[in-house]
Amino acid sequence: MHNSSDTQVTQERTIIEAIVLRRTICAEYNGGEMLLAPHRMFSRHGELFVSALNLRKNWRSEEERRLGHFKLDGLSNTAMTPDAFEPLPANENVLPRETDEEVLSVYA
Repeated sequence: MHNSSDTQVTQERTIIEAIVLRRTICAEYNGGEMLLAPHRMFSRHGELFVSALNLRKNWRSEEERRLGHFKLDGLSNTAMTPDAFEPLPANENVLPRETDEEVLSVYA
């Protein structure tokens, strides 16, 4: 039997592997299924977040695409896919807040 901490560790590991391998992940967030290209994991006030491009979002243009920030506790049923992604340009290489602490990034 798995408990929530086992699920959290597995989810963190999946996202870390996806960042390192530059592979997309599917996950449920706020009741909807998303396909994400995870670029960064960071910590804010002791809680983990992932910065990712939502590949299912309808962007008006390629230039409009930007990273969204998702609290790991809000993600469920996270699984890495076999599909690779190209990271957004390095000018996206900034943490959302000055006090955030980077854990891992595709830009490193």
